[in-house]
Amino acid sequence: MDNSTSPFTREQLLPKEEILEVSNEKSSLFIGIPKETSFQEKRVCLTPDAVSALTTNGHRILIESGAGANAIFNDHEYSEAGAEITTDRSKVFGCPIVLKVEPPTLEEIDLLNSKTLLISAIQIKMQRKDYFQKLSKKRITALGFEFIKDQDGVFPAVRQLSEIAGSASILIASEIMSITSKGNGLLFGNISGVPPTEVVIIGAGTVGEFAARSAIGLGANIRVFDKSITKLRNLQSNLGRMIYTSTMQPKNLQKALMRCDVAIGAAKGTNRAPFLVSEALVEQMKSGSVVIDVSIDMGGCFETSEVTSHDKPTFVKHDVIHYCVPNIPSRYARTSSISISNIFTPYLLKIAEDGGIENSLRFDKGLKNGLYFYHGILTNKSIAEWFDLDCSDANLLIF
Repeated sequence: MDNSTSPFTREQLLPKEEILEVSNEKSSLFIGIPKETSFQEKRVCLTPDAVSALTTNGHRILIESGAGANAIFNDHEYSEAGAEITTDRSKVFGCPIVLKVEPPTLEEIDLLNSKTLLISAIQIKMQRKDYFQKLSKKRITALGFEFIKDQDGVFPAVRQLSEIAGSASILIASEIMSITSKGNGLLFGNISGVPPTEVVIIGAGTVGEFAARSAIGLGANIRVFDKSITKLRNLQSNLGRMIYTSTMQPKNLQKALMRCDVAIGAAKGTNRAPFLVSEALVEQMKSGSVVIDVSIDMGGCFETSEVTSHDKPTFVKHDVIHYCVPNIPSRYARTSSISISNIFTPYLLKIAEDGGIENSLRFDKGLKNGLYFYHGILTNKSIAEWFDLDCSDANLLIF
């Protein structure tokens, strides 16, 4: 064929690659926030400010009446922020996305619609096998917020709540030492001419670091113990000062506990917190000294620790006052709620921006790390091994 008679040039006749535009259509979310009913749980997942940010972006929020009351957020504030308020609990659990602090009860799972997206804590060690079996039957997609990682590989929810628990442990100890609380009457501060309060912190993780920050801020002398040299070194670096640190040497720990006014248990373990302070050591502590066992939710690291409640938080053993309340952040419900809300809000906006949870899970490996059910299929290996359940790799389900 003679190209000179063709109306097209040679380049125009050659086949070309087709460029297809791939874009994510933004989705609109409908989120239900029920009132927490678990023992001592006073937090709420979203603050009115967070609700306002979501509704401004075109999302619907349905909140059970009174959900924020214990965190001092009333229904009127949520309504003004654009949320819908209802007294019908089943309507809230019937939303396509359900957002909770505590994992739902078996009765609450019955209220969930099939294929609901559930975002809450998992609390593996407090669950039973039938809890996960029920979620599976409902074909739920579920995210455990304590397993979600950020871009730096950090668990943001765990860190935030650990920061609160660490700071709070010193404030609680200060309150207990007051003579009005039947304490030893010591002020948690460095007053001229008065020896400073002596504090022992066992565990150099996030809880230990923020306990140390608060104690130093109040003028106390602190001694930090941990099995890991690296953690102790990082703690000193983060605090920006040299403090007394030691590995778990029995003699050093014994001397420190015998002279301290406050001991903070902040050690964590894989399945349970290790017993690092024996009953014999507690017996040698000063009369009227205070133990705050922050690790009690994992069994406690003091042998004398027993679980207490916010209503009756302390008990005395060997003349030592013990505070062993699990879920310390709930004591400061408003601060904790704001902290949790700061974590949830960007994720919810991102899920909508990506066009739904499936796309977000494809793009965000840290979010996928929090996935433990995908349309009723268990994807978390730890849960599967703990409860002897079948498990599938999330990467084979979402691609």
